[in-house]
Amino acid sequence: MKMDDPYKALGLTKSASQDDIKKAYRKIAKTDHPDLNPDPAAAERFKAASSAYDLLKDPDQRARFDRGEIDATGQERAQQKFYRDFAERGDNPYRQYSSAGYGDFSDVFDDLFGDDGRRGGFGGFRRSGAGGQGFDMRGQDARYDLEVDFLTAAKGGSTRITLPTGGAVEVQIPEGASDGQTIRLRGKGGPGHGQGAPGDAYLTLHVGSHPDWTRDGNDVTITLPITIDEAVLGGKVEVPTLDGAVSMNLPRGATTGQKLRLKGKGIKGGNQYVQLKIVMPPNVDQDLVEFMEKWRQENPYDPRGGMGV
Repeated sequence: MKMDDPYKALGLTKSASQDDIKKAYRKIAKTDHPDLNPDPAAAERFKAASSAYDLLKDPDQRARFDRGEIDATGQERAQQKFYRDFAERGDNPYRQYSSAGYGDFSDVFDDLFGDDGRRGGFGGFRRSGAGGQGFDMRGQDARYDLEVDFLTAAKGGSTRITLPTGGAVEVQIPEGASDGQTIRLRGKGGPGHGQGAPGDAYLTLHVGSHPDWTRDGNDVTITLPITIDEAVLGGKVEVPTLDGAVSMNLPRGATTGQKLRLKGKGIKGGNQYVQLKIVMPPNVDQDLVEFMEKWRQENPYDPRGGMGV
């Protein structure tokens, strides 16, 4: 991006104060610095803003540009032969840029990141190298989505994933992990700049559904199919729990939709509820038909009584 008007590159006019110039550059650095924004267009905007700030931050140099003595690159307009002499001045705009293609803006980065940067906060910035020309910056954090099955989220466990940046990592899923919960993988984000530490990766969990189980906080509910005879006669039945099957007393006359509680068998001491569902046999033989016809004649009842508008 060619930078013809340094004021325009910073979103300012010639009437801007030195403080306005610094603030404008800080604002652009926060949004468009290559270590914070991978968009190539952002990098171009930042490069133009950096050149503009390098020209305008020195009041004397800014005054020379305003008078037309130098152009936006800092080059002499009237006498090109003085380029070498001008380039040897301590405040010249032609000094060596850093490997990232930007000049020494340590004062602005200090204002941007301050002690937080040195502590690994926003940007993780700190100056390094001779004369403060280079800088170290913590890598960007990365965010990903991770699908987790219902039982792994409820019981806890581990899963091995391959990050988009490459490399496999074992992820520990805590017991009782919930949908939308975030897990932090330290140092698995973007690489740092210079001696800056890498960023972290954050995994947002998306817990899948289960055909038999549902969850409400730390309480869980399972749908348990039972036979006709179990519903009528009651007795002991085997019930799956998160920790394995247990024996449960089924009352006589159990009905579909009825809920029984297993105390402390949920997640982290929560309860498990067993919702009953009567299931017909795969084949209704003649003996059952005849028995039920006789029973219905002798024991009529209306489970739908009272329904209606």
